[in-house]
Amino acid sequence: MQRLRIQELSKTYPNGIRALDGVSLEIPNGLFGLLGPNGAGKSTLMRILATLSSPDGGRITFDGQDVGRETAWLRGRLGYLPQDFGVYPGVSAESLLDHLAVLKGLTRKPDRREQVEALLLRTNLYRHRKQAVSTLSGGMRQRFGIAQALLGNPQLVIVDEPTAGLDPSERHSFHDLLSEIGEQIVVILSTHIVGDVHDLCPRMAVLAGGKVILEGKPETLTHSLQGLLWRKTVTPAELADLQTAVRVISTRRVAGRIQVHVLSDERPGGGFEAFHPGLEDVYFAILQGGGRKEVSPC
Repeated sequence: MQRLRIQELSKTYPNGIRALDGVSLEIPNGLFGLLGPNGAGKSTLMRILATLSSPDGGRITFDGQDVGRETAWLRGRLGYLPQDFGVYPGVSAESLLDHLAVLKGLTRKPDRREQVEALLLRTNLYRHRKQAVSTLSGGMRQRFGIAQALLGNPQLVIVDEPTAGLDPSERHSFHDLLSEIGEQIVVILSTHIVGDVHDLCPRMAVLAGGKVILEGKPETLTHSLQGLLWRKTVTPAELADLQTAVRVISTRRVAGRIQVHVLSDERPGGGFEAFHPGLEDVYFAILQGGGRKEVSPC
């Protein structure tokens, strides 16, 4: 069973921005969610794991091999879907996938043709194989991105913000595909969408300010806030008063009114009701410094 180990990884850009600050994670087979706001350092970490950028310090091993010393070895076992990827205009999905397969080392034409066809079928793109990738819908382009990432039967797949901009139907289809892929290999899902991690990942971490501030199993992390969350529907004026008096972790509109979620050891006032926390509540609580950092066992 493959295992990715990240130890004390750091990265500072020439402009002085410290993108990663001592990041350590151990990721086994299966889907692993990396959650965090924009600017948290997620894409920097993904680019380093994909060997597109080098860290300033730290160590990465995969299946026992030092990635810093065995870059070519890892690339032969890696599939990567970046947040944004370009395509050649006018080139069909089938032709582009075949071209990318050659670049990935699949030089025997019969083997390449077999794998390209299998991936087009697996990603439900076979009937669109003659269509230019540049003309595909957002969801189909993301499925093409997964198809190219799976060329060469990788053992480590990295997907960066894969469902951003997809409609609910496309997002559901993409979830099914990622779940299938994650059964046998290491798949890292980097996103700021809490629902993606909740729906897909048995383990997760939250990255903010270049640091891992929370790690564990989603169900364990939500259970850690049981009995500490309260909600109430309020007016804008009441909300302003609450924000100075208690720890408000999030607000949302419900039927035109404001529902406020508060983190507190006891009922924060009249009209508040306790409720079962969700992963989104854990996320907001830890980002605001009110959660409890917990690393659950593998």
